[in-house]
Amino acid sequence: MAPPSRSARAAALASSVQRSKPTPYPSKARSALIRRLIVVGLVVVALALITISFRSPTSGALHSIQGAGSTALRPFQIAATRIAQPFRDAYNYFDGLANARSDNQKLRREIVALRAKDIHRAALAAEEPAMARLLHFKQGGVFPNGYRDVNTAVITPPGGPFAHSLTVEAGSADGVRLDSPVLSGDGLVGIVSNVFPDTAQVRLLSDPNTFVAALDVGTGVRGVVHTGVGGTLILDSVQKQFKVKPGDKLVTAGTRNARYPDLYPYGIPIGSVSTVNASDTAPFLQVQVQPFANLGSQTAVAVLVPKKQHR
Repeated sequence: MAPPSRSARAAALASSVQRSKPTPYPSKARSALIRRLIVVGLVVVALALITISFRSPTSGALHSIQGAGSTALRPFQIAATRIAQPFRDAYNYFDGLANARSDNQKLRREIVALRAKDIHRAALAAEEPAMARLLHFKQGGVFPNGYRDVNTAVITPPGGPFAHSLTVEAGSADGVRLDSPVLSGDGLVGIVSNVFPDTAQVRLLSDPNTFVAALDVGTGVRGVVHTGVGGTLILDSVQKQFKVKPGDKLVTAGTRNARYPDLYPYGIPIGSVSTVNASDTAPFLQVQVQPFANLGSQTAVAVLVPKKQHR
């Protein structure tokens, strides 16, 4: 007997095995509809429970169920609270620490601002007497003719007993120019030696390079005020036959010849004579001068600027 062919065996196997139909997947629209129905059902149940809870008496069955549930869940609530409390405390600690640092920085900024305001008020209060003296000098009838004053604060006083300059808060933008006389409400302070747009440097009367033609208003004696031996001011070039005595007032002599104008206009107070001595070997009197202005502690000064600028 001949063996069955391969095709016959395949046909027999195919006829004996029946394949099941695949299970169809629900469509997307059907799944969305089911989810919506579930949400609507939950909302309806929640509204119904709320309505029953409000309408039922306080001792009703629903309230009893709520009380029993709350009692049953109470241990879990306490346990959860105890577990969460350390984390809550840690969060509150770090949050409070951050807020404290922020508040501390804010307070520091406020303190700095208040300190700056206090310093500014103190500076203004310190300048007020000096400004008042300057105003009194301007209105006193001895203010030089042909000049206007540029009132300014001293921003850099002399740095020590051997420093003979200061810096003022006014410059070429304010009309200050080189060799402008500088005075306080008490008297001559010095002369402008360097000018910048917003500041100027003043060489003081006590500087060895400062020379001022002076006049004794009581006797009419003329001389030159400058720094002598030991750093004190002296009235030099006064011949012995002239009479100068302690207490005499000295002012700037001003211009005597229009061809050679003096840097200092007439009448600015310089100081008073403190001592007068004569020596057999010296050709001139030895006259010491005490300046009216306190050269080492100026807070505000006036720079004299000619109303007509010379070219």
